[in-house]
Amino acid sequence: MKQAEVFQRRRAGILLHITSLPSANLGSDAYRFVDFLQQAGMTVWQMLPLGPTHSDGSPYQCLSAHAANSNLICIDMLKQQPWANAEELEDLTFTNLMAHAYRQFISQAGEQEKNAFNEFCQNQRYWLNDYVLFCEIRHLHHTSAWFQWPEDLRDRHENAIKKITDEREEALNIHRFEQFLFFQQWYALKSYANERGILLFGDMPIFVAHDSADVWAAPELFSLTADGQPEAVAGVPPDYFSETGQRWGNPLYRWQKHSEDDFLWWKQRLQTQLDLFDFIRIDHFRGFEACWEIPASCETAIDGQWVKAPGDALFNSLLVRFNELPLVAEDLGIITAEVTALREKYAMPGMKILQFAFGGDASNPYLPHQHCQDSVVYTGTHDNDTTVGWYESLDENTRAHLHDYLGESHEIMPWLLIRTAMQSVAQMAILPMQDILALDGKHRMNVPGTTEGNWIWQFDWEMLDKGCATRLKKLNYLYGRS
Repeated sequence: MKQAEVFQRRRAGILLHITSLPSANLGSDAYRFVDFLQQAGMTVWQMLPLGPTHSDGSPYQCLSAHAANSNLICIDMLKQQPWANAEELEDLTFTNLMAHAYRQFISQAGEQEKNAFNEFCQNQRYWLNDYVLFCEIRHLHHTSAWFQWPEDLRDRHENAIKKITDEREEALNIHRFEQFLFFQQWYALKSYANERGILLFGDMPIFVAHDSADVWAAPELFSLTADGQPEAVAGVPPDYFSETGQRWGNPLYRWQKHSEDDFLWWKQRLQTQLDLFDFIRIDHFRGFEACWEIPASCETAIDGQWVKAPGDALFNSLLVRFNELPLVAEDLGIITAEVTALREKYAMPGMKILQFAFGGDASNPYLPHQHCQDSVVYTGTHDNDTTVGWYESLDENTRAHLHDYLGESHEIMPWLLIRTAMQSVAQMAILPMQDILALDGKHRMNVPGTTEGNWIWQFDWEMLDKGCATRLKKLNYLYGRS
């Protein structure tokens, strides 16, 4: 099977989530970052999922698989709209500002702007209507989870939903308006990036959060009890990193139900993401071949079991719908021959992490001599330490192996590992922004298995060395990635 067009030339890019920009939104810093990528000869901007998060801020446990996090909207750009009265929007909380901006829009916007809003609501109704209902009911019940709502709302009784729809019409439209504003600003940024040769690289978790509009709107697609509680949850078995495994808590899919309508839910989910991004990483790809099913009553992942999933049927159906699959498979960890065969059948590049390469023997699949063209090489990901922090934590044997393998070099970390990634035969190389800035472990984005202090890292432009873009551009040219 032929690879998607995006993978048919050598590329390099930077991993940086929107929230890690100095302003943490879609405003001027995002455009300045695109300019930096272009100056550095980069052609890819990778980021994390864009969805609205729960209170822990994790973009991998979102309130919706389709909606965007409205906190990423640039308020300064909103105030510049011809229908907006910026003075009236000063000193308001985000919620009040959005309500006031919506009323300004309804009273002051021209027909073209209003038609664009109506067209957006119509085109996105397959997820938007459920999402705004979910948000408003959640607000009315003090952000409690949907399975804790009164039974008539939990189970979407027709009269209860109609009552909310009738009584909260403006509030529902304000939620729609927030999504409209985000998508408008996003498409402007995407056009700016694409015009400069920069592709946007997204991220799609395999599972969705239990407390999400997706599970509330279609509980029959998930392994749930009649009162909305999971029968079984997702995770990974005990391994080198954890003797009890990882119990993620996401409800598992009722795959038979998904197959009955030829995976419509997945087609819609992928459509939304392909509207936002040029290509996408699928997190925990191995779960499409078989997933670790843990009884919901178990507090750890020890007593789970591998249960087959219909990945082949799913991806075949998606291929028919989309003609090509511009997807990268996150295939880290213990990967079976069946998982590799599924990935290769649908021509999805896998991932190679250099921080996993050293300290063992020559058979380690992450060592550069084991890399293949059909892969994306990283120094590290959002779940790893920064390369400087990682290097500082290495034991003597691992550090000696690294320097024996890479040879004598005047370059210090992280640039030694950056060069190694750029040299790789892997068709794409991605470098976390923390490594570009040579930052230590205090600047790590996420520590898996912990809930405090993650997802909050931001950089400042003063951290960026003036010669950095030139240095990266030279590496891109030298290793055929420009």
